[in-house]
Amino acid sequence: MDWENHLAGYLRHLALEKGLSNNTLFSYENDLARYIRFLEEKKIQKADLITPLILQKYIGQLYDIGLASSSMARNFSAIRGFHQYLIANSLSHSDPSELLETPRLRRKLPQVLSVQEVIEIIKQPDTGDILGIRDRAMLEVLYGCGLRISELLTLKINHLYLDDEVIRILGKGSKERFTPIGEEAIHWIRYYLSRSRPHIAKGTTSRNIVFLNRQGKPMTRMGFWKILRKYVVSARVPLDVHPHTFRHCFATHLLDNGADLRSVQELLGHADISTTQIYTHVSNQQLAKIYKKYHPRS
Repeated sequence: MDWENHLAGYLRHLALEKGLSNNTLFSYENDLARYIRFLEEKKIQKADLITPLILQKYIGQLYDIGLASSSMARNFSAIRGFHQYLIANSLSHSDPSELLETPRLRRKLPQVLSVQEVIEIIKQPDTGDILGIRDRAMLEVLYGCGLRISELLTLKINHLYLDDEVIRILGKGSKERFTPIGEEAIHWIRYYLSRSRPHIAKGTTSRNIVFLNRQGKPMTRMGFWKILRKYVVSARVPLDVHPHTFRHCFATHLLDNGADLRSVQELLGHADISTTQIYTHVSNQQLAKIYKKYHPRS
């Protein structure tokens, strides 16, 4: 069996039919190339000769290597998908991975700042400066709308419906959603668009993007990260803060103040509510702290 050729066909299938990113495809290619080397070492030339026992021996080797649970889960997914592809293309009649139990991933709780810490960071930009005005507007929108950094940086002027207190967001997988925007964020966006952006924008280079760097080009992730880092340091916030921290804070602070999980899911643009549920654990941690601090018998 030409394993290499079938692997190439499977990767093309993933790229065209599943739309996986280049990084994911690269990881799958490496995972399955290692799997194929194992099969070749065992002199297995037909997919139907791969038994669950042989597959378990390979899985044991992966555990011996010491792969992280996330890498193990990705390997399981790649192998299972590969065998399903072989069956779908009449290259195999059985799936040895059918009963393969995917390892459970330990979910890392997101780091969350207090409301006061978030406000302190947001207040750091010098709003007497055109770039400071831009930075204040970006921070207000990031926290006020719970956006991913990619959503903030690709936000377009014609997607702002400020009179209606809503903005249009193009999220993961090109999924569109409309999210509310609060008074503070609206004020600073309008102030930025009238007082700051006209001095930064440079013709067609700026396109229709809301937030620009000092060269008049769309802001990059690294550019924003450096800006944020400067304000975190000046605010003397001790935690390791990154752009996604503001999204975590947005969700957690809403839940802490009584918002229901389903509404937070919609605001974040999560396809699956289980993704949003991690924030309930963070809120429960906060409840535990309050209990220990104030209950007389804690």
